[in-house]
Amino acid sequence: MNEKHDDAHYDNGGRLPLAYRNLEFLDTPSARSLRILSEYLYPLSHFRNEKIHDTVVFFGSARLMEMGPLGRYYNDARELARRLTVWSNGLQDTQRRFVVCSGGGPGIMEAANRGASDAGGKTVGLNIGLPFEQRPNPFITPQLSFEFHYFFMRKFWFAYLAKALVVFPGGFGTLDELTEILTLVQTQKLMKKMVVILYGTTFWKEIINFEALVRHGMIAEEDMNLFQFADSVDDAFKMLESGLTEYYLASEKEHPGIAKSQV
Repeated sequence: MNEKHDDAHYDNGGRLPLAYRNLEFLDTPSARSLRILSEYLYPLSHFRNEKIHDTVVFFGSARLMEMGPLGRYYNDARELARRLTVWSNGLQDTQRRFVVCSGGGPGIMEAANRGASDAGGKTVGLNIGLPFEQRPNPFITPQLSFEFHYFFMRKFWFAYLAKALVVFPGGFGTLDELTEILTLVQTQKLMKKMVVILYGTTFWKEIINFEALVRHGMIAEEDMNLFQFADSVDDAFKMLESGLTEYYLASEKEHPGIAKSQV
């Protein structure tokens, strides 16, 4: 079937515009693959320019406010991100290592970016366009603030550079992100070593009955070793420092997989 073009789309010489400059075309179903590719290439170029080598991702609820009933989690996320960034900034490396990354919105995401900013470090925000307009928080490094249309491309960037994951209490989105990363590690689609910390033991053991999953044979007992619990900034920081040092600083061995990037 022939497509019809409005005459207004032609230039004065009667020619159609170059395809990559035709914004109306780029917004059509036919150009979906180009939009998906753009959500890979655009962040990649910025990570290269900013020399971001890898990240530590903070997940958690957008609803946890600093002064709310669960405000301690906000404050703990902020302090943990600050301490991690101070430590990372002190590493002897020309690349920026273990940069704090969040989903870019409010709540725990804001707390993580804010803590990294407190320490004078760069910090990444991977936002998502939503009907209720989740706005980027003001603590993200401007050159590292991205907004995605496709959830799966946003998740790709969470997984691609991450060497550790700290998961604070959250809802559907947090559960989705946590279980996806655990599934990738469990099935060895992520071949790299990943430090995964569930922050708030009481909360997480109430929300997910991990022991029941083992008891019913839904996961193997050794799958319980894929993550650790923490209830204080001190404990979580020690886990991050120890794991990241062992896996990525103390050894020259490469860890292949999705995160073996060129950035």
